[in-house]
Amino acid sequence: MLNVFSARPAPCLALVLMMLSACGGGGGDSGGSSGGTATVTPRTAPGAPTIGTATAGNGSATIAFTAPSADGGAAISGYTVSCAGGGATRTASGVSSPITVTGLANGTAYTCSVTASNAIGSSAASGQEQVTPTTGATSYNTDGVLCTYSVSEFNNSPSVNASASAFWSCNPSRSLVANAIPNHAVGTFPNANNPNPIRVQQINATFPLRPAIANANGSNVMVPGHAINGVKFEPGTGGTCDSANPPNCTAIGGTGAWRMEALAPSAFNFGTDDNNAHVQPTGEYHYHGLPTGLINKLGEGTAMTLVGWAADGFPIYARYGYGSANDATSATKTLVSSWRIKATPDIGRPAITLYPLGSFLQDYEYVAGLGDLDQCNGRTGVTPEFPNGIYYYVITQTFPFVGRCLRGSTSAGG
Repeated sequence: MLNVFSARPAPCLALVLMMLSACGGGGGDSGGSSGGTATVTPRTAPGAPTIGTATAGNGSATIAFTAPSADGGAAISGYTVSCAGGGATRTASGVSSPITVTGLANGTAYTCSVTASNAIGSSAASGQEQVTPTTGATSYNTDGVLCTYSVSEFNNSPSVNASASAFWSCNPSRSLVANAIPNHAVGTFPNANNPNPIRVQQINATFPLRPAIANANGSNVMVPGHAINGVKFEPGTGGTCDSANPPNCTAIGGTGAWRMEALAPSAFNFGTDDNNAHVQPTGEYHYHGLPTGLINKLGEGTAMTLVGWAADGFPIYARYGYGSANDATSATKTLVSSWRIKATPDIGRPAITLYPLGSFLQDYEYVAGLGDLDQCNGRTGVTPEFPNGIYYYVITQTFPFVGRCLRGSTSAGG
């Protein structure tokens, strides 16, 4: 890179290797002495990146790394990961961490490293990490993240008047002991559309500490996880309508084919409060969507905010994610689900004049790539808590709000 220096009026220049000299008088010098000099720092290839974790996949390995401290005076244009094993070397390139190398043989040990490149050339290789691809699921390690998080405070909301209690631990699995009392203001319960008072519960739940992707399409669940304050997420309802004309509908324990939705644009009113929550007949307060009071209490604004853990061990974030999933320097944005309301109702559905589209679970369809998230409202990328990347779920402003399926195994093994 050339250092910028003040030009002098004299017209002569002498080019010398590694030095650029300007000659001539003026500029306030007395006696016409010669001008100053400026040293040119030559541009070089960047320094070596620092390798991070190597995560095994099915015939693949995902390598995380951090950028070198020195770029050699020219912007880094990309990175190349090399994995050698079984007499072969496979490579993959990208512009940011992590990078996934594919075409690896399952059961073969590979030694992986990463280099950085700029306009001048490529760096020396980073240190090495060993990884053995497997036909099993891609796994992650969440140990050390919110392992001692706790809530212990009195909630003086008129509908509560009880202490909220939640304690998390991570030995050997992630565990939660809680009473399901929220630690933020709530609406009025009972109310005209929800006759149930909030009562203390006994929550003892375990979550895998090293979650693994086990299902490409996800497995449907009723309770996909718990918020960090110990309140559960349960986005679906027990209410149904049948196909009679007019339909027979019940909000609790329904046996009809058409499953009611609790949140707008549903025509059904389940008495939810401003936290998109209400109370079950057992007295358990639970979230159907964004836990607004908890989010406001955490006070992270538009930053990625970890609000809970899914039953399969993966983290749950609220609303926001990085614009570029694997770039923590990109601005956050509101993440959008890939579900939409169907253009036409299903055959046999109760009339839309009675219940507009969006009132029933069956009114929605998943369209891959329509939004930012997969069918379980999740995606893989970096987060503040997982800078090397992880699969995570997102609670969105629109259906499904909280994902209705899980991609990982719910076995609570460490």
